[in-house]
Amino acid sequence: MTEPKRQMHLGVFVQAAGHHVAGWRLPDAEAGSENLDLIKRIAATAERGKFDLFFLADGLTTGKDAHPSMVARFEPMTLLAALAMSTSRIGLAATVSTTYGEPFHVARAFSSLDHLSQGRAGWNVVTTSYARSAANFSRGAHPEHDERYAIAREFVEIAKGLWDSWEDGAFVMDKSTGAYFDPSKLHLLEHEGKYFSVKGPLNSSRPPQGHPIIIQAGSSDPGQELAAETADVVFTAQADLEEAKAFYDGLKARLPRYGRRSDQLHVMPGVFPVIGRTEQEALDKLKLLQSWADPAASLALVSERLGHDISGYPMDGPVPELPLSDQLRSRSKLLADLARRENLTLGELVAIVASARGHWMVRGTPERIADQLEAWFVGGAADGFNIMPPYFPGGLDDFVDLVVPILQERGLFRTDYTGSTLRDHLGLTRPENRHVRSHG
Repeated sequence: MTEPKRQMHLGVFVQAAGHHVAGWRLPDAEAGSENLDLIKRIAATAERGKFDLFFLADGLTTGKDAHPSMVARFEPMTLLAALAMSTSRIGLAATVSTTYGEPFHVARAFSSLDHLSQGRAGWNVVTTSYARSAANFSRGAHPEHDERYAIAREFVEIAKGLWDSWEDGAFVMDKSTGAYFDPSKLHLLEHEGKYFSVKGPLNSSRPPQGHPIIIQAGSSDPGQELAAETADVVFTAQADLEEAKAFYDGLKARLPRYGRRSDQLHVMPGVFPVIGRTEQEALDKLKLLQSWADPAASLALVSERLGHDISGYPMDGPVPELPLSDQLRSRSKLLADLARRENLTLGELVAIVASARGHWMVRGTPERIADQLEAWFVGGAADGFNIMPPYFPGGLDDFVDLVVPILQERGLFRTDYTGSTLRDHLGLTRPENRHVRSHG
């Protein structure tokens, strides 16, 4: 019997004003991270395209230099609960911080979302890069990079323990005996750690997926280690095939130390697609977007990503040699490496960050874009991709209507869902409850 052909996974990374800083200005673009009708249509399009998941990033600050998609937006868990009512198959994932949150609250919120969506919840675990976030949470100081990851590791372990508070079948609701639940299937957590003390149990029954899907997006060494230990999916920013392959191989090589197989962690680089029915049409679209980018806003975005104010440097000069930021360590390194490898001027780097923010940009006809995705997928650089349209809804419409059918024809992507949960889409098994495992 032949093995079924490996298929890629697809997510849509939704920044409702578009990923390009000027994407919202295109004539056929709509905008608004608080435009529920638009966001519901985006989710419906991704579900029509049989995407694995719909993903919302989040941040805990804003300001006059914020990206248009990030300056004002819905709290993501509230929004995903609404989308759970308008979708039926696509996974629903959101960023929630482990530095500015409590494990009990977060575990309860994702358990609730998993129940409301009937098993489609995913949590993008982030440690919050920006130090200014501390000022919004009565904190005197923002933890250092490595400490943030130590906090995250303990936080995720607590959440998983809380999701196992109740065994499956605990709520018997037996009218004849009056027993609403079986107390033998209820378990305390009794966690006492360096950063958290959590007794449990969780006041939510076990999620349909057992544990909602865990996503991790940090590419620093502590970030990769956290992913290897705890994550089901990794979102990464790689713009070069060889670098992507090295990241993929290096991350997968960490899995055996945690008793995990390569197929239990999916690597999904971000992809910024600029699609045209001809190469020239795609190029013209990109040039138009770049011409509309606000130079000051674009420069502020690069300064934020590098962790240093670069406004005083000449745009036609080289990218300055700067120490890596403790805030966005992996992203600042990625941009510095890109500038050095491509010998970019600062102005050229600013133009790149204004569009794909250091992610992989693919430009051209649907066939050419499908070819490039296939090359990375077959070449061992990715298990799938997180699609980052430059604008909505048309940027996603073009990908679903023009690129997805080519991937399907090549046998690289599903033609229909074969399961109902996000774990089903990702080909991941439901984790056993630790208490059943310990006494079973």
